[in-house]
Amino acid sequence: MTFQEFLAKVGATFTGDVITMVITLVILFTLFYFTISILSKNNAQWVIVVFVLYVLATGTVFMFAGISGWNYFAIPLLFIVAVVSLFATEIKRGIWKVRAKKTGDVKIFDKSQNAMGHNNKNVDEIVKALLNMSKNNVGAIIIFSNEKIPNSIIESGTIINASISAQLIESVFYPKTPLHDGAMIIMGDKVYAAGCFLPLSQELNLPKELGSRHRAGIGVTEAISVTAIIVSEENGIISIAQSGKISRYADSEKLRQTLHEYFWQSRSEELGAKEN
Repeated sequence: MTFQEFLAKVGATFTGDVITMVITLVILFTLFYFTISILSKNNAQWVIVVFVLYVLATGTVFMFAGISGWNYFAIPLLFIVAVVSLFATEIKRGIWKVRAKKTGDVKIFDKSQNAMGHNNKNVDEIVKALLNMSKNNVGAIIIFSNEKIPNSIIESGTIINASISAQLIESVFYPKTPLHDGAMIIMGDKVYAAGCFLPLSQELNLPKELGSRHRAGIGVTEAISVTAIIVSEENGIISIAQSGKISRYADSEKLRQTLHEYFWQSRSEELGAKEN
């Protein structure tokens, strides 16, 4: 096939409804851009090279083997489907991040209080509640979020917007209260909501002893950049979930380290936002 014949073939492929052609090209370009963006953000540059070579190879086949134009586009789309399957968690996290809206009426930190002392007090209260619930086998799940929780999750529970205290946390998860089955959302230095429903992890290789609370904790951290702390109702084991991974048997030292990192990040992000 000569180059002139190739151009004629391409032209024949796109003749017809101009609007349909433009929409199709925009969709294809968006899919290609989206695929390369996913690969780039996940340090999979070698897959980008393979993807580009794959498209060029199929283009060569299109040119010299007489394959019709739309069949040519169908072949790279199969590669895109494979990429979406491999990076489903990262895509889901990106979608949730876009959907997450800041809750404007939440005052993240009270500037009138000493920052370090206030953070230490919050850490002490949370750790005290977690250890008490662990000792008594009271199931609990707490999500620590710096305004990153989508409104759909917040609205599934009950707004509390109260100061952090061990007594409040334990009372929410007391087995006979109406909110104990859902998740508590701590936003900044406030217990913002409770009784919230979370997306469950679809990971098939999780240990069988992990129940719905653990799957919810893992699931929400797969989709959103938050930290989840779970207390097992069966055995009192405390677990920490971050980025879709779970670490079990957390002791008071590990809890304090995790919580100090959360409050430090919360304050850093707030100060950074004010400077901008």
